[in-house]
Amino acid sequence: MSNITSIGANSRLRQFGSKTAGPGQPVYITGEIGINHNGDLENAFALIDVAADAGCDAVKFQKRTPEICTPRDQWDIERDTPWGRMTYIDYRHRVEFGESEYQAISEHCAKRGIDWFASPWDTEAVAFLEKFDVPAHKVASASLTDDELLRALRATGRTVILSTGMSTPKQIRHAVEVLGSDNILMCHATSTYPAQAEELNLRVINTLQQEYPNVPIGYSGHETGLQTTLAAVALGATFVERHITLDRAMWGSDQAASVEPQGLTRLVRDIRTIEASLGDGVKKVYESELGPMKKLRRVAGVVAEQESSSAAEPVAV
Repeated sequence: MSNITSIGANSRLRQFGSKTAGPGQPVYITGEIGINHNGDLENAFALIDVAADAGCDAVKFQKRTPEICTPRDQWDIERDTPWGRMTYIDYRHRVEFGESEYQAISEHCAKRGIDWFASPWDTEAVAFLEKFDVPAHKVASASLTDDELLRALRATGRTVILSTGMSTPKQIRHAVEVLGSDNILMCHATSTYPAQAEELNLRVINTLQQEYPNVPIGYSGHETGLQTTLAAVALGATFVERHITLDRAMWGSDQAASVEPQGLTRLVRDIRTIEASLGDGVKKVYESELGPMKKLRRVAGVVAEQESSSAAEPVAV
């Protein structure tokens, strides 16, 4: 069992390897590679480099056991792919990395100074990922109702990120009961690819903050553009995940809802600017304002005179 645990009971802080996520901490930014590598290890390396160069904290993959995750009646359905016409089960295997590929991914991420983890879609995938010292596991929105998977993830002792797309409040509550709230980070999400702005409902971030006061709340976005993800940060998201791609025109169902390299660089930059600008919520007069105050404020006002007088009085001991 991992020793990566939450920081204190009833705390909104969670440990991700050497980093901490939660209120008052830098937003933990994850580039979701998913299967946008199209089964090509060199594509995966290139996407890791894009995320590292942009300043992301981590990249994320998806791990499936094809025979478990693919409905049996879909195995033999043929489809056109970049590798020719093949059955759906053969396609699922074609885009899935094995242990040697993930070992290479782990080494490449270590070299670039960026974490990696994945969304396991079945319990065998959980056991597979536990071979690596990942900082967390992710529950994809589609897996929120899979109690067996949730129990397996809870048993790892690692931080678990729970995405809440395509889920009702009761389903979310049940998932939290199965996972336990001490070691999870929850992400608001809308599971449409790409999602329309009018269906993002970003105020749910605040609803979840109120509903789960001891759980940090993040955002997993599938929209096009960057501004709505930045709005999520302004609303208090402590974790951000966006799908990333080398080129949105590449083959694959997630590419169109993904962020290209230049956009990812801008997104990370702007998130850091927003979190710096949010401050602590305590109104104060900054030293940088004293010059303009002296120049522009014609009447000091009775309150200012009282404050000045009070500050000048000796403190009784």
